[in-house]
Amino acid sequence: MKARVKWLDGMAFVAEADSGHGIVLDGSPEIGGRNLGARPMEMVLMGLGGCTAIDVMMILGKQRQPVQDCWIELQAERAEVAAPKVFTKIHLHYVVVGEGVEAKQVERAVKLSADKYCSVSAMLKEKVEITYDFEVRSATGSETGA
Repeated sequence: MKARVKWLDGMAFVAEADSGHGIVLDGSPEIGGRNLGARPMEMVLMGLGGCTAIDVMMILGKQRQPVQDCWIELQAERAEVAAPKVFTKIHLHYVVVGEGVEAKQVERAVKLSADKYCSVSAMLKEKVEITYDFEVRSATGSETGA
């Protein structure tokens, strides 16, 4: 796997992956950025969310769970030191929507992703405290979860 990050101007860069997909990265205005794109640490957090979301949806699909919608809300805390301001804690809250989706199956999918399949999580959990919970919502609004 390869990627290329090329400077545009100021603190803005274009990052392109082997797949040919690209994104704009930029720093905050406080360091000279113009807010043209996501910050690199935001990309790490979104990468974690994307990796585990794919895992969970694949597992729930194999379990034939009738998922209508799914999202993950991630919240991270960073070190208080001057630099590097690494993540110290990340919490993931999974929300799965669907009539008849079983909470037990969602719990299993989330746990398998966290413990076995998510590559990003596997890299981060050596240094970051990662916690998670989930809820299952029906399209009519009732909830279950852990």
